Amino acid sequence: MTVAPGRSTELSPNQLYKQQQIVEAARLVLARDGLAGCTVRAIAEAGPLTKSAIHYYFADIDVLIDRAMAAHITAFVASLREVAARVDDPNERLFAVLKAYLATFAEQPNAGFLWFEYWIAADRARHPEAIDAMLVSVTELFAELLAPLDVDDPRDRARALLSYLLGAIVQQRVRPRPFRALRADIAALCLANYG
Repeated sequence: MTVAPGRSTELSPNQLYKQQQIVEAARLVLARDGLAGCTVRAIAEAGPLTKSAIHYYFADIDVLIDRAMAAHITAFVASLREVAARVDDPNERLFAVLKAYLATFAEQPNAGFLWFEYWIAADRARHPEAIDAMLVSVTELFAELLAPLDVDDPRDRARALLSYLLGAIVQQRVRPRPFRALRADIAALCLANYG
C-alpha cells in the first residue's frame, strides 16, 4: 500500500474506496491525455477528490500511474476473456479473442500509444516489473487459448504471438490489413494444422 510517508498503511474501507476513486480518475486521464497529461491536477479535475487527497493516498505519482495502467490491463484482459467465453470451438475462440484484441487498438488508437509510452517511461524509471506484469497477464491468456489446440509449448507460442500482435498494432496504424490476412500470419506463427 502506498500512502504518504508517516501515514498508516492500514486503510479503512472508506479510504480504500477513495484510493480506488483516484485510480479510476487516473485511468480516465491516461486514456484521454496520455502519460504526459496524467498530472495530479488533471486527476483531481477528473475525479471527486482534491490534489491533497491524491497526495495523501499516493506519495508517488508513478505508483498511481502503475496502478492505473494495471487497472487498464486487468479490464482489457477481462473483456478478452468475455469474448472467449462466448465461443465454443477452441480454434475459433482464439481468433475471436485476437480479432477483439486488435479491434480495441484500431477503435482506440490512443490505447496503443499509451501502452508503448508507458513501457518506455517504466523502463526509463527502472521499474520493469510493472511492464512484466502486463505482459504476463496477456501471455497467460494466450497460452490458455493455445493449450487446447495441441500446439508445442503453448506459453512459448503465446509469447511469440504477443510479440507479433505488438508489431501488428503499430503496422495497422500505418498500413491496415484485413483480419483474414493477419489470421493467416497468426496461424503460420502459432498453429501446426490450424488456420
